[in-house]
Amino acid sequence: MSPMDSTPARSVLILGANGRLGQAATLAFARAGWRVHAQFRRPPARTLPDGVVAVVVPLTDTAGIVAAAGDTDVVVSALSPSQYTLAAWQREAPALTQSAIDIAAALDATLLWPGSVYSYGQTMPEVLTEDTPHRPDTPFGRIRQTLETMLQQAAETTGPRCAVIRAGDFYGVGQGSWVDLVMLKAIRKHRLTLLADPDVIHAWAYLPDLAECFVRVAAQRARLPPFTTLHFAGHSVSGHDWRKALDTGQGLRVSQFPWLLTRLGGLVVPMLAALGQQRYLWQRPHRLDGTRLAALIGPPPDTPFATAARDSASQLGWSPNSLHT
Repeated sequence: MSPMDSTPARSVLILGANGRLGQAATLAFARAGWRVHAQFRRPPARTLPDGVVAVVVPLTDTAGIVAAAGDTDVVVSALSPSQYTLAAWQREAPALTQSAIDIAAALDATLLWPGSVYSYGQTMPEVLTEDTPHRPDTPFGRIRQTLETMLQQAAETTGPRCAVIRAGDFYGVGQGSWVDLVMLKAIRKHRLTLLADPDVIHAWAYLPDLAECFVRVAAQRARLPPFTTLHFAGHSVSGHDWRKALDTGQGLRVSQFPWLLTRLGGLVVPMLAALGQQRYLWQRPHRLDGTRLAALIGPPPDTPFATAARDSASQLGWSPNSLHT
């Protein structure tokens, strides 16, 4: 805030600040002038933005986190299970969500929680609005539905106010996503691996934009009902769009991901089995309608897709001007 800005200081607690969304949200709130407390399981290895206070307290220590955060207006849950496996999600996800609820309630703060499209199920329509029925028919989808039900029940009974901000697959910050693990894994050698037919539209969320969206929703928290869901449209693009963004005349080679490997390898590697269960997301075209979000915060941040895709590739060692071998 500038010296002439009379707006009271606003404070936010980022739970899971070391993850991809946590990193992006920490930076976005700090840049917007919020007082930021960033919770970590262990001391952060990276330098934090100016003004950000690290809260190195286990998530299970609600009282310790509340004491360290002090007066907090908003809690952002950027928590995720330790592994992308069904067993880890079944074991850890409900407890992580309950911890976020308990901490936000103890602070009397608004809880912002990132949602996904998993709970719509394999018959989901192409356009997803906040009113689209949830019909989860996969294990991950049912878990996601359970977590949102927990949030809604808490918001409508004991509190806190909760807002689910639903988005597509993350990319653009950190590692551990479809983008760096599969699509751009060999981008240094100018190889792009597509997970779907090149014509299929898929919902993506460029994390710097999504994090800024969290900031703007937080600023409008007084207008939110006890529980609500909002859709971040992000980038709805196809494999052709990824190829166009990254093909700079350096001989970009494009291949299809061998989904059969997830079925065979999943018998011994739980993560591959988890990836295989999400294949339908690459077979059914889908996009998120962000009309309700825009009505709350105005036009959401929207970095051009080509810029976002190239930024993500650059973080993984890609250069548009040279062919790595």
